[in-house]
Amino acid sequence: MSDRATYLLVDGENIDATLGVSVLGRRPEPQERPRWNKVLAYAEQAWQQPVKGLFFLAVASELPISFVQALISMGYQPVPLSGEGKVVDIAIQRTAEALVDRGDDVMLVSHDGDFAPQMQRLAERGERRIGILAFGEFLAGSLRDVPGVEFFDLEYDVAAFTSRLPRVRVIPIDEFDPLEFL
Repeated sequence: MSDRATYLLVDGENIDATLGVSVLGRRPEPQERPRWNKVLAYAEQAWQQPVKGLFFLAVASELPISFVQALISMGYQPVPLSGEGKVVDIAIQRTAEALVDRGDDVMLVSHDGDFAPQMQRLAERGERRIGILAFGEFLAGSLRDVPGVEFFDLEYDVAAFTSRLPRVRVIPIDEFDPLEFL
C-alpha cells in the first residue's frame, strides 16, 4: 500500500439518474443500484492505497437515516447537503478545489461535465492520479478529455452490480464474445 490516499468523490444522484434514465429507462430497483461497498474496495485495489470515500447527497427535509447508516458501515463519509440548486455539484466542485493543493489522488464517480474544470486543475497540479468511475458511453466528453485521466467502467471494471445491465456499448474486438448475442 502507498502512503498516499485516494479521495473517492461520489455523485450518487448522477449515477442513479444515468442508470434510471439512460440504461434502464425507469427508476432503478434497490437490487439494480451499484453495490457501493464494491466501488470503495475497487478504488483501494486499483491504486493500492487507502481510500477516503465521500458520498455527497442532497437532502430536502429528512436525513435518509438507513441509507446514511449503510454508507457509514461500508466506510464512506456521507456528506448530506441542503439548499437551492445543484448542491451536490457545488459541494463536489468545492471539495475538488480544496484537493488541488494536496498531494492526494482523486477518483470521481459521475458522468457530469460540470466537474471538468476542477478535474483539469487537479490533473495540472503535480504528480497525482485522476480517475473517473462511470458508464463509459454516458461520460461527458469534457471529463474524458482531462489529461491523464484513468477511466473505470462501473459495470465491467468495478463489477458494482449484481446482475448484468441492458447496456449497448462499443465492444473492442478482443473482448467480443458471440455467445453473449446468441
